[in-house]
Amino acid sequence: MDEYQRLAENKAFRELELEDDRLSGAEAEFIQARDSFYMSTVGENGWPYVQYRGGPKGFLKVLDETTLAYADFRGNGQYISTGNIKAGNRAALILMDYANRKRLKIWTEVSITQAQENAALLKQLEMPEYSARVERLVVLNIQAYDWNCPQHITPRYTLDEIRGWAKLTGDEQWTLIAELEQRQASRRDNKAGL
Repeated sequence: MDEYQRLAENKAFRELELEDDRLSGAEAEFIQARDSFYMSTVGENGWPYVQYRGGPKGFLKVLDETTLAYADFRGNGQYISTGNIKAGNRAALILMDYANRKRLKIWTEVSITQAQENAALLKQLEMPEYSARVERLVVLNIQAYDWNCPQHITPRYTLDEIRGWAKLTGDEQWTLIAELEQRQASRRDNKAGL
């Protein structure tokens, strides 16, 4: 029995394969709240490449229930992901919410256009408050997605989250600490099967 057949006998794996590729409100809200994601592509040489994409919160837009898009800001000038996409039009995204230990994986087919070639899409995707120069427009057609297991996600917090906690009163801070400890205990209990 090969590895795929072994996995295919797993009920969760079968359900993933049959899952609807349309985003619900929960996925759309999660995606638009992110300020970064990881994108994996494969080059013509067969080697995978992973790139971190960042911008203001909400720069990855949900255009409809099967389409995402973002303005590709000028970066380091390597254009590796762009070249890989032009050669093979596929990408996988991983979106993280470290604080809440959530991870969404999305498999897509991708098209790229120069920013000046589609004024209507550019208007939808640009973020006037962000000073980076838009070079390209990237449209991602969702083929599948999956909420991934949170078990090994280490909680991390943004500077804005930490600043928000610093504004809490002493009692509010202790309440927050108790809530975080309860969540952690609950995860341990769930892992132990209690």
